[in-house]
Amino acid sequence: MDKTVPDLAAAVAGIEDGVVLMVGGFGGSGAPIELIHALIDRFKATGSPKNLTVVNNNAGNGRIGIAAMIDAGMVAKMVCSFPRSADPRAFTEKYLAGEIALELVPQGTLAERIRAGGAGIPAFYTPASFGTDVAKGKPVAEFDGKSYVQERWLKADAALIKAELADTMGNLTYRKAARNFSPLMAAAAKLTIVQATKIVPPGEIDPEQVITPGIFVNRVVEVADAKQEEALMRDGVVYA
Repeated sequence: MDKTVPDLAAAVAGIEDGVVLMVGGFGGSGAPIELIHALIDRFKATGSPKNLTVVNNNAGNGRIGIAAMIDAGMVAKMVCSFPRSADPRAFTEKYLAGEIALELVPQGTLAERIRAGGAGIPAFYTPASFGTDVAKGKPVAEFDGKSYVQERWLKADAALIKAELADTMGNLTYRKAARNFSPLMAAAAKLTIVQATKIVPPGEIDPEQVITPGIFVNRVVEVADAKQEEALMRDGVVYA
């Protein structure tokens, strides 16, 4: 039941080429920067993983995190709501060059597709995107006189998550807005990998405070001095 691993390299081991990878975070809030950079390190050393489909709220900023994965050539497709955010240079350059694909998903729909994947619900209907290019080719049905677009669940082979507190059994709490997509992604992924600011023994987290139960978590690594995306960008850090 002890799900802790000794270091970041061990945490991201086994992620293969071509997988669907969910990455927690809402901008910099909850972004697992250290796990992402460990995966980049592995790619630089071995050439794998590549051809990834990455699911996140945005397509990365600056030259760190997801943007650094894109710069390194690891990402074949982004599934996100905001491909253009604070500094979208990495995605924009690759997209205009035809080197990366985009599936644009309204933010609420993205969250619900991930939640549906974790809950075992293969499809649902939403009015969001009806009548727009995003809805082209998707089934439409009418309920109570209003048109709704069918959306399919989103599941992942692996998810990278940042938590504030974890116990060795994988029970998690989050810091404020860092909660965002992470609990949904943890449930929707086959392999959930977590970096936590602190890991404690079982029983030290009040069960009423647990947001993600350990049943959804496979690996936990402690990263006590995790860096914030915005701070790294202000410092001009380049990781790729």
